[in-house]
Amino acid sequence: MSDLMAVRTGDLPRSASANDLYRAVWRWHFYAGLFVLPFLISLSITGGLYLFRDEIDTFVHADLKRVVAEDGADLAAPSRLVAAALDAVPGTAVKYTQNAGPTSSAEITVKSAGGEKRVVYLDPYDARVLGSLPDQGTIMWTVRHLHSLRFFGPVARGLIEITAGWSILLVVTGLYLWWPRGRKEGVVTVRGTPKKRVFWRDLHAVAGSMLGVFIVFLAVTGMPWSQVWGGKVNEWANGSNFGYPSGVRVDVPMSGQRLSDEGPVGWSLQQAEVPLSGATPFRTPIGLDRAVAVFDTLGLYRGYSVNLPTRPTGVYTGSVYPDDLTQQRVVHLDQYTGEPLLDMSYADYGPLGRSLEWGINVHLGQEFGWFNQWFLAAVCVGNVALAVSAGVMWWKRRPSRSMGVPPLPKDTSVFRGLLVLLAIGGVLFPLVGASLLVMLLLDWTMTRLRARRAA
Repeated sequence: MSDLMAVRTGDLPRSASANDLYRAVWRWHFYAGLFVLPFLISLSITGGLYLFRDEIDTFVHADLKRVVAEDGADLAAPSRLVAAALDAVPGTAVKYTQNAGPTSSAEITVKSAGGEKRVVYLDPYDARVLGSLPDQGTIMWTVRHLHSLRFFGPVARGLIEITAGWSILLVVTGLYLWWPRGRKEGVVTVRGTPKKRVFWRDLHAVAGSMLGVFIVFLAVTGMPWSQVWGGKVNEWANGSNFGYPSGVRVDVPMSGQRLSDEGPVGWSLQQAEVPLSGATPFRTPIGLDRAVAVFDTLGLYRGYSVNLPTRPTGVYTGSVYPDDLTQQRVVHLDQYTGEPLLDMSYADYGPLGRSLEWGINVHLGQEFGWFNQWFLAAVCVGNVALAVSAGVMWWKRRPSRSMGVPPLPKDTSVFRGLLVLLAIGGVLFPLVGASLLVMLLLDWTMTRLRARRAA
């Protein structure tokens, strides 16, 4: 909701104390919006696009990702696909990704001697090479990295975490400002025309009242992937049976290498380690073809990936993270015997892991199929409209040569309750708390400077 809501006589509470509280809330709503709105627009556009990642990637990269289904034709052996990929892109094959459907291509990830990775796309029926891209080089991976600000380093990624916390503050203060207090106009209806400020005020207030709960949901479900808060919560959860997959806690030699080092994994598996194969002299690896046969027998969901062992103690790791959460699964096979060393699924996650994975799945538009995608896409469009209406409303009401910061309440003691709430939020989300302190200091400094000029 608006960070820049004009005070009208009909909006203000009747008592002086309530009026002061309104002004205090309005001031912090302004500050929250000042910080959040640019990110809200960026996150909504990139997030809205990423909801349709499979559809967009398949369209943009149709020459690489789509093949003609051949009725009755057998699929080429995985080892044949690997050999064809290495002929096209020399290096070491590190991952095989099965074709998800009859018209989908297969993928082989190849690591060069210099450490760079490329994904080679192949026709799964005749092993014909369709082309290649850098690892995570599709258009939707670019959008995902823009969404998380990964392109801009850890400091920029920290801003996303701060934005999530400030978004919650923006919604809470905005709902307080929107509350009818006996008013009937501008609560669920929009008055005037786009030429008038009241139109933008009402549009913003009505849209914000409807979108607020979804903004909070997206902020909370995006936090598990954040740099500081998400990482610490993951470490805490995986330090107990509350969040860690129980399949990790077995008496199996572990390599110390994290599964997440080999590629994207579910939130609950960020700390999971890869086990060791029992390497002894004269033992022969089972090979990729047999490993895939074992994974198929175990019932991994179609379209799974297999990380290939690159060391004598390495394992074959089959993993899949489909839209259906119950089908999430990671299985490690001994590369010499083909025996499963660890088999982890969504059912093995602790209560915290399951709840957060569900929230992330909804956040990504996966949990409820096309309805989830289109509903969140509408929310993203609404968020952009919310931000634009705030900017237009502010522009129409701001004083000349001024930022139009809402005035301080006459009785500044009303800030005490608000500051308590801010302090609680700061403890729960440390980066957000630090940013709140910075904003408090800036607000106090600017207020003192203006007071000196006026004296």
